[in-house]
Amino acid sequence: MASPNDLQFQEFEEAAELLSADPGASTVSMSASNTPTTSAGSPAAGEDVKLDLSEDEEGQEESSELLGGQKPSGGFWTFEYYQSFFNVDTVQVLDRVKGSVMPLPGRNFIKHYLRNNPDLYGPFWICVTLVFSVAISGNLSTFFHEMGNPGYHYRPQFHRVTIAAVVIFMYAWLVPIGLWGFLTWRQGAERQTGGYSFLETVCVYGYSLFIYIPTSILWIIPFEWLQWTLILVAMLISGSVLVLTFWPVVRDDTKVMAVATVVTIVVLHTLLAIGCKLYFFQSAVHTGPPTPTTPPIHTTLVVKPH
Repeated sequence: MASPNDLQFQEFEEAAELLSADPGASTVSMSASNTPTTSAGSPAAGEDVKLDLSEDEEGQEESSELLGGQKPSGGFWTFEYYQSFFNVDTVQVLDRVKGSVMPLPGRNFIKHYLRNNPDLYGPFWICVTLVFSVAISGNLSTFFHEMGNPGYHYRPQFHRVTIAAVVIFMYAWLVPIGLWGFLTWRQGAERQTGGYSFLETVCVYGYSLFIYIPTSILWIIPFEWLQWTLILVAMLISGSVLVLTFWPVVRDDTKVMAVATVVTIVVLHTLLAIGCKLYFFQSAVHTGPPTPTTPPIHTTLVVKPH
């Protein structure tokens, strides 16, 4: 049985003799950091050559950046180019929807929920759902409001779907385009470090409209005071998401320009909500049943001959 002294590490005194006998032999030594190094014994140079792992590390960093939200570069005519904008799962979409209905002071929607990985999946389906919810709820609201009117004949108004689609999609795309272009022009070169990309701006506006889906369904309840209360609550929640997101970007501008930009964002958002309420959920005026008119009395003059 081996004694404890036999199990201790010992220095090999024959290493120098082996290297002198075979100068071309390669050796492997373990440093304190557990990084193996190789050295080739040569008469001219006896330096250790460390294994270069920089290429692998760079490859891992590039892979992590790609997974972190960097969109692959490709032609816009390819399917893979647009597929990258829908590369989200259900958990991410639900987390972003939750963030759009529960804005908290100091919590930026882009920094806390998008995390450099904006998507178009959520904004697209939110806009489509909002189009049908507004149009259908508007028809039902008119039907329930006029149910007791004998002179009212219900006719489905399918043109409201088209009008709702044009208004909502124009707002969800044209307003972010204008805002992104304005911020790019105002910030100039600083846009590269402190600003938002166009896709991030569109994503924020799309998710901010989610609160109007349940609100438009509740607008069916035929109480005017309740409808306006729901509008105010929805505008407060949705507008807070936009203000908390874009204020950190515009506050470095002049005070007048920063306030004007935020006010413009809030005004456009308010016009969308109030416009949908007044057009799709307007209260029709009861005219009452038509009053019967008295038919004219025709008299005939009979002339008797003499």
